[in-house]
Amino acid sequence: MPESHIADTPSQSQAEKKLYVLDTNILLHEPLAFTSFKENDVVVPMTVLEELDYIKDSKKDVARDARVSIRAMEDLLRDASPEQMLEGVSMLGLGAGEAAPTGSLSIFADLSMNETQQVFTSNENDNRIINAALHLQNEHAPREVVLVTKDINMRLKAKGAGMSKVQDYRTDQLITDIKYLTKGYHEFEGEFWSRVKSVESVTEGRDTLHKVDKSIVPEPYINEFLVDDSHTFAGIIEAIDEDTLDVLDLGYERLMSRRAWGITPKNIGQAMAMYTLLDPHIDLVVLTGPAGSGKTLLALAAALEMVVEKNMYDKIIVTRSTPEIAESIGFLPGTEEEKMAPWLAAITDSLEALHKNDENTKGSLSYIMEKANIQFKSVNFMRGRSLQNAIVILDESQNLTASQLKTIITRCGEGTKLICAGNLSQIDSNYLNALSSGLTYIVEKFKNFSGSATISLDGVVRSRLAEFAEKEL
Repeated sequence: MPESHIADTPSQSQAEKKLYVLDTNILLHEPLAFTSFKENDVVVPMTVLEELDYIKDSKKDVARDARVSIRAMEDLLRDASPEQMLEGVSMLGLGAGEAAPTGSLSIFADLSMNETQQVFTSNENDNRIINAALHLQNEHAPREVVLVTKDINMRLKAKGAGMSKVQDYRTDQLITDIKYLTKGYHEFEGEFWSRVKSVESVTEGRDTLHKVDKSIVPEPYINEFLVDDSHTFAGIIEAIDEDTLDVLDLGYERLMSRRAWGITPKNIGQAMAMYTLLDPHIDLVVLTGPAGSGKTLLALAAALEMVVEKNMYDKIIVTRSTPEIAESIGFLPGTEEEKMAPWLAAITDSLEALHKNDENTKGSLSYIMEKANIQFKSVNFMRGRSLQNAIVILDESQNLTASQLKTIITRCGEGTKLICAGNLSQIDSNYLNALSSGLTYIVEKFKNFSGSATISLDGVVRSRLAEFAEKEL
């Protein structure tokens, strides 16, 4: 850890730097967020430290993030005097590369502010943080002071109280609009081959590999599907060279006729999803799309096919984010799986749908649950585990942050396949939106990784009622 030293005295360049005031939820969303503002200075109000102190001892899952953030700030400020902490301690040396911070971190003693300096006189924590930001804005004018918070209502209150610059934490947002999110495939108008000027094809056994010009796809990446709207061609990018793409010919009809646990795809999106789910060389499959597009059903059907029929994996672990479990029903009697049952009803619904034509559906479900070794687990209890030779289905993953998803992905050991399913239009978290969701983050981060694939399912196949509701409501 670099030796603490006071920040440089104000200068012309110092005046051009921005001053960022961080809310508590920023440090819970990303514990090291204070290091993400490059050459700009960062201020953490004392009220934020109080909130972190309260949260670090709680039973909530974010308690760990609070402790990580506190320790990181303590490491930086350990050798600073009280005067230096208030003035600002340089973060130079905390990171590497272009994004490494060169600004300072300071603590603002907002608890000792006079009432005459306060816009809000009520003692709520949000109001105290806004008061601190407004005071700093007045003190440092004309320097730009920015309040950073994930709380939408707090942003509105701060603006209304006179805060010129208020924003969300955007450092971990890899795209500016959800319409730019990687879909996992590129669809050509007309026939695919009409766009190909030169091709080299090599056939090995049943597989045919085409080497085509790289320019035919705008922004190609590994495991991106190529289809055309004439329904004559379907392929997947296997390798990318400087000027060419290696495209594995999958065959449109062959892709549409694949089966898993008795079900066949209803559209090309489901066909592409099924291909990636059944491919043992793809360790991470991300399925996005609206409610009723078949994400959970496809994931479960493919998992049962690979565990029961093909014996490729030992078990199926189904999990989802359940923050309420640790805080409320976690204290009631019952095993972890019994407590998880209400949260994972989507999985049991899908199991029933797969076996609805059996003579004894209930008996079939019990048999399959045992045969496939299906385990229901809570995300809250995944930390520290190592999952070997299993299929992990992570449902409702749009409600997780990037750091929570990292925790789960790093649990996956040798021979484990992770399936993340989520609908970015149904986010329940208070501080996440479609752009800041961990699901969006991993879609963009993993798109150039040869062991992962993303498919955005479009088209509701649940029922005509669900399809109409998704479009019109």
